[in-house]
Amino acid sequence: MTYKEIHQQSIEHPTEFWTEQAKLIDWQTPFTEVLDYSNPPFAKWFKGGFTNLCYNAIDRHLPKRSSQTALVAISSETDQEKTYTFAELHTEVNRMAGILRANGVQKGDRVLIYMPMIAQAVFAMFACARIGAVHSVVFGGFAANSLATRIDDATPVMIITAEAGMRMGKVIPYKPLLDEAIEIATHQPKHVLIVDRGLVPFAQVADRDLDYANEYQAHLNDQIPVEWLESTHPSYILYTSGTTGKPKGVQRDTGGYAVAMAASMRYIFCCNPGETMFTASDVGWAVGHSYTIYAPLIHGMGSVLYEGTPLRPNPGIWWKIIQDYKVSAMFCAPTAIRVLKKQDPTYLSQYDLSSLRLLFLAGEPLDEPTAGWIHEAIHKPVVDNYWQTETGWPMLAIQRGIEVMPHKFGSPGVPVIGYNMKLIDEATGEELGPDQKGVIMIEGPMPPGCMQTIWNDDERFVSTYWKTVPNRLIYSTFDWGIKDQDGYYFILGRTDDVINVAGHRLGTREIEECISSHANVAEVAVVGIHDAVKGQVPISFVITKDGTNSSELEAELMKVVDQQLGALARPTAIYIVNLLPKTRSGKIVRRALQAIAENRDPGDISTMEDKLVLSQILSVMQARIENNQKPL
Repeated sequence: MTYKEIHQQSIEHPTEFWTEQAKLIDWQTPFTEVLDYSNPPFAKWFKGGFTNLCYNAIDRHLPKRSSQTALVAISSETDQEKTYTFAELHTEVNRMAGILRANGVQKGDRVLIYMPMIAQAVFAMFACARIGAVHSVVFGGFAANSLATRIDDATPVMIITAEAGMRMGKVIPYKPLLDEAIEIATHQPKHVLIVDRGLVPFAQVADRDLDYANEYQAHLNDQIPVEWLESTHPSYILYTSGTTGKPKGVQRDTGGYAVAMAASMRYIFCCNPGETMFTASDVGWAVGHSYTIYAPLIHGMGSVLYEGTPLRPNPGIWWKIIQDYKVSAMFCAPTAIRVLKKQDPTYLSQYDLSSLRLLFLAGEPLDEPTAGWIHEAIHKPVVDNYWQTETGWPMLAIQRGIEVMPHKFGSPGVPVIGYNMKLIDEATGEELGPDQKGVIMIEGPMPPGCMQTIWNDDERFVSTYWKTVPNRLIYSTFDWGIKDQDGYYFILGRTDDVINVAGHRLGTREIEECISSHANVAEVAVVGIHDAVKGQVPISFVITKDGTNSSELEAELMKVVDQQLGALARPTAIYIVNLLPKTRSGKIVRRALQAIAENRDPGDISTMEDKLVLSQILSVMQARIENNQKPL
C-alpha cells in the first residue's frame, strides 16, 4: 500500500488501523475498546487494556535480548562511558523502584526528576513507570522560581536529583537551586533522593534528603513486580518550556503512548531491533522522553544517553560515538548541525559512519543550507520532522517505513499516520487549500501518544488548544504554514511570530530562509517589533561565518530579501552578533530578542543556556545608536 492509502485508512478507519498497531506492544489484559471519543476532545485509547511502559521497554526483551546493549551512558564532561545490557538495566531499575517503594512512593504518586544526563535519570524514569508513579522530569539546572511552580503544580511526594551537572567543563550546582525552589514552593515533598557525583560539596537537609548510594546498597537485590496499568493511566507530566505564570503540564497516557512509540520506530525512524539509536536531546525535553528513553527500548534497540555538547572534547565527538557504537539512526536539532558547520570539516571524515542510515532533525525549522551541507558532508539521508511537546511524536515527516517519498527542502514532509491535519483560516475557521497560508490544525481525535489533557486543568486544555477558531472544536498547533499541491507542509513560524507589516502577514521563517541563503550567514533570527506607522517591522540578528561586520554585508543581505520576497519583507535593521539566545536544546528564544528590541522585560528566561547573550546583543544595538548609525 502507498503512503496515501495507509494514511487515509488511519483517518477513516482508526479502529481497525490502531488495533493492528497495538500488536506492536505487549498487553497484560487486552483492551475492550480501541477508542472512546464520547467526550470530545478527550480521546481515550485502548480502553480497558492493561500494560506497562517499563515492561514493554525492558522486561519483555529479557528472554531474547538480555545480553544486548540497552543503554550507553556517555559523558564527555566527566570523561566516563558505561554500557548497560537489558539484563543490567532491568537490575538497576528494580533497585531504583525498590528505593521508591521503600520511601512511600505508590501508584499514581508524582515523582519530580531534576537530573543531568546520567544513567540514574533513566533508572528513575523507568522505575516510576514500573510501579505506576507519574514522573515529571524538569530540565536540570532550571531556575528556582520556575522549578517551584512545577513542584506546586505536580505536588511530588519525592524529588530525585544530583548535586550538580556539567556543561562545557563548568560545574552547574543543582542542589542549591532545588533547595531554594522547595523553600519558595507551597508544596513540600517528603523526600529528596540525591545522587552524589562528587562534583561539588552540598548540604543535606535532615529528615528529608536521602543519599542514593546508601539507599542503593539497601536495595541491591530488590525484585519489584510490574504494576499493570490501565491504558489511560497517566505515565508522565512534561511541562512546556517558556511558559509564564502557571505552567502547562502536558499529561501523557500509558497504552496509547507505548503504541505510538512502537509505530513511530517502524514507520518513521526505520530502525531494527538490536541496533543503536543516538538522540542528542536532554531527557527534560519531549524528544529525550520519546526517542532517548522510551521508543528505542520499546523497539528492542540500544540508546545512547549523552552528557555534553557536540564540541567537547572536539567537534568529532558525535561522529566518534556513531562509529564506536555502530549507531544506525541519529536524532538532533538543526542548531547542533549549524554549530558543527562552523567547525573544521575534517572531523567529518575521520570516523567510520557506515552504520548510520538516517539523520533526523527536528525541534525548530530546518533551513535548506543546513540540510544540504550535512547531507553532502556525511552522504546520508536527512529526514526533517515536525512535532511538539504536546503531541509526543512527529506530526509531519516522510514515513520511509511506509513509502520512500522524495524530500523537499524546507518541508518536514506530509502528515504522519493518525494525524488529520488541516490548514485553517484562523479568523473564519474555513479550511484552506494548496498554496494558501493558514494555521496548521488537527481534527480530533488526536492519535495515540498525544497529550490527554493539561495536568489538573481540563478546562485550560480545551480553551487553549481546541477553541481558537470560531465555531469549531479543532486542535491548533499555533504554527503558521502552507501546503503544496503534493500535500507537503511548510512551516512559516509560530502564529505569534507572524509579522503584520502594514496589513501584510509575513512569516519569520520566510525572511530567515532568505537571509540564510547568503554564503556568509551561519545563523539568523528574525523578529517583528512595533512600528507606529506600519504596525510591525522585521529586524534581523545574524551570526556570520567569518565574523564579518560591515555595512556592505548588511546591504547584501537586504538585497537578498528584496530579490526573493520583496521590499516589504526587508528588515529595518540587521544586527551582526556573535551569539543568539538559545535554550540548551538549541531553540532560539525569539520572544526575548523581540522584548529587548522593544525595551521590554524578556520575562522568564530560565530555559536559556547563557543569559549574558541578551546583554551582549543589547550592547550591539546600543552601540549602533551611539554611533548614529541608522539602520539601512
